[in-house]
Amino acid sequence: MTTRRAILQTGGAAVVIIGAGAGGWALTRAPEKAREPWSMAGKSFGDWRLDALAYAILAPNPHNMQPWRIRLDGDDALTIYADLARMLPETDPPNRQITIGFGCFLELLRQAAAERGGALTIEPFPEGAPEKALDERPIAHIRAAPGAAEADPLFAAVLDRRTNRAPFKAQPVEQAALDQILIAGGTDVIVSSVNSGDRIDTLKALAREAWETEWTLDRTRRESIDVTRIGKREIDETPWGLALAGPVMDALGAGGVLTRENMDIPEKAAYEQSIEFYNKAIDSAAAFIWMSTATNTRLDQISAGAAWIRMQQAATLQGVAFHPLSQALQEFPEMAGPYARAHEMLAHQPGATVQMLARIGYADAPPPAPREAMMSKLIRA
Repeated sequence: MTTRRAILQTGGAAVVIIGAGAGGWALTRAPEKAREPWSMAGKSFGDWRLDALAYAILAPNPHNMQPWRIRLDGDDALTIYADLARMLPETDPPNRQITIGFGCFLELLRQAAAERGGALTIEPFPEGAPEKALDERPIAHIRAAPGAAEADPLFAAVLDRRTNRAPFKAQPVEQAALDQILIAGGTDVIVSSVNSGDRIDTLKALAREAWETEWTLDRTRRESIDVTRIGKREIDETPWGLALAGPVMDALGAGGVLTRENMDIPEKAAYEQSIEFYNKAIDSAAAFIWMSTATNTRLDQISAGAAWIRMQQAATLQGVAFHPLSQALQEFPEMAGPYARAHEMLAHQPGATVQMLARIGYADAPPPAPREAMMSKLIRA
């Protein structure tokens, strides 16, 4: 049998996988256990709440922290809490982005219930909305509502939705596709886009500056590194946080090239190529979309999340790849310059808050992101 060899190289270091099983080895590197929740959605758990939650836990959320804690109440209600151990105090000190993630979660919960004809009453922050940071009070209380709900056409995209961090193809996003994405955002937020002209280059430069600000600042970089999982074993064991998956990542991790320690040392290839890869992705943007709200209350943030997941679902149905680039919107002190310029450029009116920014374009869809099992998110009453 012909010997097969896969050579995986980063910087000056190489990992060599030798043997007839190199191709087969690559096929075993998918973190299948961590992706099981995507295949569990749609199965019956014998309780409409669990059936809907199986979809809700697939919601996008910053750093894939999956901060939802869920209590089932009686036979027809549930309460959602924030797992305060899953916050991002360095990059998201007021928990604004985390709250947007909860807005995505609640919207998918609503859609999943509606898909089976069930209407919901969703009461955000029933015990009051935290101001400076999230606390032990509930994020939302949900109860089955009388009457039937119509299925949402965007739900068709729920299992195909991806956050795509890869460089995009050199293919423009036509205005007709952009319009469908923006319409999906609804009327609770102000949504905008650009797909041509100098403004795209200006936004790329801003996104690069903001990303490099976050990555080169020790404490914000380490917040990301600390929740990074490298390779199949780590991802399957800890299916939350940032995942570096696939045979290349697995081999580089096994060879000691790609490690959390090396990602934190500027002289190392893992550190420098993190910047290079991300900048390449930013520069490939075919268009940008963003949203803003007149005020910045917790309810605004929940509404922003609902609009954001709907826009991403609409993009999925249009075959458009979607990658949030919200570093310039973060509220830690060293980001003040990019933050001010982002708001000057993108806010729909003076004093408005730009809640989200994303690059969009075309790329092959990646595999689904890791998720913790739905049942693991339940807490006792």
